Order: sequence, then C-alpha cells, then structure tokens
Amino acid sequence: MKRKGTFSIRPNPDVAVPETAMVMAAGLGKRMRPLTATRPKPLVEVGGKALIDHVFDRLRAAGVKRAIVNVHYLADQLEAHLKARVKDIEIIVSDERSQLMETGGGLVQAREWLGDKPFLCVNSDNLWVDGPIDAIRQLAAQWDDARMDALLLMVPLARASSHGGRGDFRIDAFGRIVERRKPGRLAPFVNTGVQILSPRVIRDWPEGPFSTNLFWDRAIEAGRAWGAVHQGLWFDVGTPKAIGETEAALADA
Repeated sequence: MKRKGTFSIRPNPDVAVPETAMVMAAGLGKRMRPLTATRPKPLVEVGGKALIDHVFDRLRAAGVKRAIVNVHYLADQLEAHLKARVKDIEIIVSDERSQLMETGGGLVQAREWLGDKPFLCVNSDNLWVDGPIDAIRQLAAQWDDARMDALLLMVPLARASSHGGRGDFRIDAFGRIVERRKPGRLAPFVNTGVQILSPRVIRDWPEGPFSTNLFWDRAIEAGRAWGAVHQGLWFDVGTPKAIGETEAALADA
C-alpha cells in the first residue's frame, strides 16, 4: 500500500509523463559573461554539448512530445539551433524579443499553448544526471492533481554542485513545501528548475514581467506546492568557473 507522502511513492516506469514542456530560454546569462557576449546562455557548451541540448535529451528520454521555448537574448541564434537540432519534438517559439517577461510572465505569454493539463517547466540551462530513477518520470509518478498545483524537483543544498546560494525551500516530512527561504537564513533544499505545474496556477497575474515566485507563493499558502527530492546529480552551471567543475564531475560520474 502506498503512503500519500510525496517522498514515499516509487515511480512506475510506465507512468504517463506530461506531453508538453515549457523550456525557459530567454534569460540574459549575465553571470556567464564573457561566454554570453556572443551567444545566449542555453548555447554555452558543457561536455561538448549545448546546455539546451542536454535538456532536450532528458525531455526526449521521458517521452515529451512538444516544447514551448521562450526566446529573447540573441533569439535568432537559439531559434536556428533548435531548428537544426530538434527534429523529433514539436517546437513552438514564444517570442519575447520586444520585452523579457521573466519566468512568470513567460508562462503567461505561453499559456495558450500550454493547454489544460499539467505540464513540465524546465530551465534551459539546467544540467542533471538521473540516479536510479528518471527524474522527469519521478515527478510524473508523484504528481497528484487533486492535491497539487506545483511539484518541484529539488536537491539538498549539500548536494547542489557549484551552487553558490543559500537554498530555496523548506519541505515537511511528506514533501509539502512549507516556506521559501527567508532573508539571512539557509534553506535545506534547492530548486533544480525542473517542475510540473497545473495550468491552474496561471491566474490573476500582474502586467509586465514577473517571477514564478508569485505562483509558487500562492500554491504554498494553499498547501498545494510540493517537492520531490532528486536521486541523482544536479549542477548549477551559472558561471564560466562552474563549467569546468561540472565537466570534471561528469567525467567521474
């Protein structure tokens, strides 16, 4: 008999994964300068492969059929790369050339393509290695639409490779997110940038750019935001220095 706690569910390898993913690829990549002076951050290479290609490898392996990709900085390069490299997943470009909408605003702009079912949302500069469980299938197996509006893949702060932050969330013994990190404190779990969201979260948004934090905070307050702990490796490839650290770790993996 399965317990209801998010941590206790053993993923079914045949679980249905959301067919649609939102890939966040519009950021300026300021921390990655000077590498991003002439290319968008998702095209920075780690281990001989662009960051966004690592993401699409994971989406492909999980069975994702369609990806909405938002673009802003050096958007032509990114669009050309996707057109040349991604043939087996339908790509829809959400064009933010005129104004960078941030993560929350990016979801709002893409909402007509996201549909009415739960969808994946993945940062394009994300790099992770699955443990004994495919991370996306882990999320899909733990998703409970009756109880959840957001399910975030998290990694313990102590295992967040090259991460210079102080953590993002506290979660209870069952996996429910109880609060975001408070200023001046540490939080035990880091958001990996991989999540399943219900389209229910996209409501009552402000005008202009804003962060997904708005949607998360509402879900936390309602008790409908949950976390799943990643069982493999995760790398915060946010700076040029982190590239070498990540490549060395991958070589030993």
